[in-house]
Amino acid sequence: MKSGDPELRSELDAALRAREELGPEYEPALVESFLEKVDQRMDHMLDRRVRRHLAEQRVDVVRRARHPQHRLAGFAERHGFGIVSLVLAVPLSAIGASTAGTGGLIVAWLGIVAVNAVQALRGHGHQGAALRARSDWED
Repeated sequence: MKSGDPELRSELDAALRAREELGPEYEPALVESFLEKVDQRMDHMLDRRVRRHLAEQRVDVVRRARHPQHRLAGFAERHGFGIVSLVLAVPLSAIGASTAGTGGLIVAWLGIVAVNAVQALRGHGHQGAALRARSDWED
């Protein structure tokens, strides 16, 4: 509850005035009534936040549907490149080792590691920006 919420502040003032007029025997009923109003206000705020969150998710789904390249950012794009490069590492290692010995093997693996590092760094920029731009539960 915000301390400057005028609606709840006026309800609290009304409950305190009613207690003064009615006496302490009505205090439990007055407190119960005020707490129900606070509970309703909190429910309303939570419902509004959940609706906004769901609307943001729907907007994200629509945006991804309009831009099919975003749908490819799943498992296949993130891990497929690494899997393919490891499969190709076997023949590249054999060719490098057979033609240039240990130096050729080292050069082949340095190339494989460099290509995978560039791919991994390229993917992190997009994911981090998307996470920073999104705030699910801000009011």
